[in-house]
Amino acid sequence: MFEKLQSDYQRFLEVEAALLDPTVGSDPVRLITLAKERGTLAKLGEPYGRYLELGRVIAEAEAMVEDEADFDMRQYAETELTGLRDQHKVVGEALRDALYDKTAGADRASLIVEIRAGTGGDEAALFARDLWEMYRRYAETMGWQFEAIEVVPTELGGFREATFGVSGPGAYRNLQFESGGHRVQRVPETETQGRVHTSAATVAVLPEPEEVEIVIRPEDLERDVMRAGGPGGQHQNKTESAVRLTHKPSGIVVCCRDERSQHKNQAKAMRLLRSKLYDQTVAKVHSERAEQRKTLIGSGDRSQRIRTYSFPQNRVTDHRIGLTLYNLDRIILGDLSPLTTALIDHDRREQLGDLSD
Repeated sequence: MFEKLQSDYQRFLEVEAALLDPTVGSDPVRLITLAKERGTLAKLGEPYGRYLELGRVIAEAEAMVEDEADFDMRQYAETELTGLRDQHKVVGEALRDALYDKTAGADRASLIVEIRAGTGGDEAALFARDLWEMYRRYAETMGWQFEAIEVVPTELGGFREATFGVSGPGAYRNLQFESGGHRVQRVPETETQGRVHTSAATVAVLPEPEEVEIVIRPEDLERDVMRAGGPGGQHQNKTESAVRLTHKPSGIVVCCRDERSQHKNQAKAMRLLRSKLYDQTVAKVHSERAEQRKTLIGSGDRSQRIRTYSFPQNRVTDHRIGLTLYNLDRIILGDLSPLTTALIDHDRREQLGDLSD
């Protein structure tokens, strides 16, 4: 990984030098191409350059401190050296963040989340709705855009299935580890004897690709329209606004009926299909990556139980990293930061270790 970083940094320096060449300035096509490449390389090249330069300055300062005979000058140099080391640490952490985001694909700004009720009947569907609300409130707190794509409600107000999109700076970075099985332990609203029940829901987080990353040929699509069922009033029930798309090569089927407009449902269904196809292409990479690491934190395996929400104990446990928090009342209201931060830190340490290593 760091060999690749060094290689990219050398290319960054080469591109910067080329942009100063007068002959490049007279060739608009080459100038634009190099400028775009520089913009891409600069995300890591600039912080890595600062990190290397500070390391060089620190080495020179350490040599001066060692050679300085005057006590006052030596003390002054040591103070300066402490400040330089603090700067080096800050720049190093910023570099690690940039390198991690690029390596993990966490620099994406949008994603699609699917929630499905699992074992537990009506209580599982109510829990699925609670997860939906938890993520919606978290997105609201973070200033992200939350967009409903597809909701299949139950008679008691739960969600059998629910799909939504989230977009904004850091959205995928913070929600990337939510994929998997979520288990809840609580007394259901319909329970008359006060017994604690266990039910479950599964969550799938799909990074949303750009259109250029996933090309869908029209001849590979089968499109069906239908009347939208469920709540929504007479308009939804009497018009064929729901859209179902079948991608014939992969067999993936998506459906969207949340909007009254068939055109809008078609657009949302295409977004969902594109994300599912992209997820398929990276699944193998994620699987291989997980096998090489201590945990399955980034595998996205829906069958893996990742978290338990115990309402009687006000406890949340993430089983992948052994983290237990006793603030479920706040987490279920959208305060997910303690969980997401711990998961990111754990994954980053596994991937990158300490920069000094």
